[in-house]
Amino acid sequence: MVMIRVRSRDGVERVSIDNPNITIGELKTLIESQLHVPLANQTLSLQQNLLLAKTPADRSSFSDMANPQTRISSLKIGHGSLVYLSYDGEREIVAARPSITPAGSFGRKMTMDDLIAKQMRVTRQETPHSQHVSFDRDAANAFQSYVNETLAFAVKRGGFMYGTVSEDGKVEVDFIYEPPQLGQEERLVLMRDINEEKLVDAIATGLGMRRVGFIFTQAIGQDQKDYTMSYLEVAQAVELHAESGLKEWVTALVKLKVNDDGVADVHFEAFQMSDMCVRLFKEDWFDVERGNEGEEVDPKVSRMKKDVVVGGKDVKEVDNDFFLVVVSIFDHQGPLSSIFPIENRNFPVTTKAVKTHLERSKSFPFVKRISDFHLLLTLARFLDLNADIPALTQCVYSQTVVPEGYQLLIESIANAGV
Repeated sequence: MVMIRVRSRDGVERVSIDNPNITIGELKTLIESQLHVPLANQTLSLQQNLLLAKTPADRSSFSDMANPQTRISSLKIGHGSLVYLSYDGEREIVAARPSITPAGSFGRKMTMDDLIAKQMRVTRQETPHSQHVSFDRDAANAFQSYVNETLAFAVKRGGFMYGTVSEDGKVEVDFIYEPPQLGQEERLVLMRDINEEKLVDAIATGLGMRRVGFIFTQAIGQDQKDYTMSYLEVAQAVELHAESGLKEWVTALVKLKVNDDGVADVHFEAFQMSDMCVRLFKEDWFDVERGNEGEEVDPKVSRMKKDVVVGGKDVKEVDNDFFLVVVSIFDHQGPLSSIFPIENRNFPVTTKAVKTHLERSKSFPFVKRISDFHLLLTLARFLDLNADIPALTQCVYSQTVVPEGYQLLIESIANAGV
């Protein structure tokens, strides 16, 4: 008897086969009979990204298991192999019927925790609150190029995305603030500076913007692992999403991805953490600190402190993909430049950088020369939070003439470190 693992939006299930040399068509027939997924609705693939495909057109690009006559053995599918399944519609999932005495607890009355767990049904959220996210080209490039060229994607890097949200849910990212941080291969530790973030938020407010999301990179060592986001990444992303209070909040992931020519390209993906994911975090269901010494921890699932219902089954581990809602990506040219040195990287940004920047851009109007978030953040350390920053950012926002007094002040800051 050979057991094939089938991973779908309902989690991982198993299909028993007698002949390890059956065709893909025969495997689909067994999936129909054992898992109750109609054969005509099935799309199978050995590629995990199938689970993120939302439309039939998206799923049609996964053709590695499209030929029903192909023998599964030729694809090296054998006992214990994992196959991904996407399907439309609903299906009947064979599970124990809930009763007052759950299975394995004969004679025990159902507790309040049991009743609450029955209400926590984790299903896939198909539609994001954000219609799409658009990245300012210069801001996105400044972030990814540093990770690619300086860090070589060896460790993680993160930042907060700032921009606008339209009434119909379109998110535009116009600059990325990189807080103090420690990047490792598996973890990203944000050492957040409250005072610096106050300056960032004041600048954003003056520019008619707000914090709209979180962006992070995956280290190259994560590329071979079977997940879109690890449980540590999910936990960090949902914490920041919940903190924001913004339903359109976007989490962006940047990684190296090998293309068909064998060349590694920088690849952006965007998600929202599902409403259920945010609710579970706010109600303290996530068990993030897990794994005793010597215990193998599966990074592609998030562990709950209590049972939740997934696909009609009571489980404590939820596939991370259940929490990810795909958001479409676009790009645009925003109102700011991203050529000034960026904060909290390898070397501190000094006022000497302000002088160099102003000298290089002296052919432009003064307001254009200071229309760079990272420059404004450096200047903000020398300005009054409640008077100077709103006045200066208003000039940048409206692209109007900067008063002479502020021009002299900025030039004196530039010359202070010379």
